[in-house]
Amino acid sequence: MNIVLNGEPQQFDENMSVAALIDFMELTGKRIAVEINLEIIPASAHENHMLKEADQVEVVAAIGGG
Repeated sequence: MNIVLNGEPQQFDENMSVAALIDFMELTGKRIAVEINLEIIPASAHENHMLKEADQVEVVAAIGGG
């Protein structure tokens, strides 16, 4: 399956959830926001939301500072 992840074309196996993508990106447990095709995907839906061919995915991690 081909998606665009943070502006870069990527290829992944079929049947990948948002949670699996987050794990692949080594962002599990971090404060992040996920947007797919201009729609925010809440954290409660990450496990069940499956990626599809040609999805446009943006994953943003919060960075603390002061």
